[in-house]
Amino acid sequence: MDDPVAPVAPVAPVAPVVAVAQSEAVVDDVDRNLVTLARLAARARDLGADLVVTPELFATGYAPDRAWRHDGAAVRDSLAAIARAEQIALVASSVESVTGVEGAAHRITASLFDPDAGEVVRFGKRHLFGETERAWMTPADAYAPPFTWAGVSWGGGICYDVEFPEFARAQALAGADILLIPTAVPDAEEGMHDLGEAWHYSASLTSTLQVPARALESGVAIAYANHCGPGFTGRSCIATPFGRHAVLLGDSEDVAVARIPLDAVRHARAVNTYGPDLARG
Repeated sequence: MDDPVAPVAPVAPVAPVVAVAQSEAVVDDVDRNLVTLARLAARARDLGADLVVTPELFATGYAPDRAWRHDGAAVRDSLAAIARAEQIALVASSVESVTGVEGAAHRITASLFDPDAGEVVRFGKRHLFGETERAWMTPADAYAPPFTWAGVSWGGGICYDVEFPEFARAQALAGADILLIPTAVPDAEEGMHDLGEAWHYSASLTSTLQVPARALESGVAIAYANHCGPGFTGRSCIATPFGRHAVLLGDSEDVAVARIPLDAVRHARAVNTYGPDLARG
């Protein structure tokens, strides 16, 4: 008699739980900002997150003309310690020194810190925003390639990068399923007020319009974490590849999570076949 065939256990779908966290940082007060980050990380962990995305240059405060004065390596050591202590993967931003470039010898970067392995990847900001960043920072040479962590293909960019359709498209074509975006969007209201609301620009549109559009047109989920408080728009979000918000925060400190099933990401790409249709010409 043949031996009985052992039943095959079903394979659980891959569906990481991702958090975005926002709060108010204090420029140059690294110790205070690290305490805030640890609190946000613990809250994300308690909400069941596997990974939490935090705002751009939160540890130093978003001030590109000053952030480089702090020891980036020491900041990253502290961020790795937070991930380890709170037992959650942490995506956080710092400044690294670069050599062999003309002009500014500093670069805005973001890293994924694994709670056990420490810093596992670091990626640089490709598109610098505004005169201050361009005066004090040097851009990354190219978009960072996607990386694999916890069985998922992730893409990384910083702030202004995601406002370019080319960034999200490049990440999707290279195999990324979820994009991680620390950001610092300054509050701005501009336009022709005498022509009505349709002719008025608000920087909050980055969260409410552009990020969901990037997710829809490239078939990716996007976790986008912004500063809140005076001078910033808040509204951190997680956008699905169906062009909608799974999470949209307000303008005060908060943390929220979303489960991102990769089979849903693939289904979204089957519904909207922008990638292959673009390649067909």
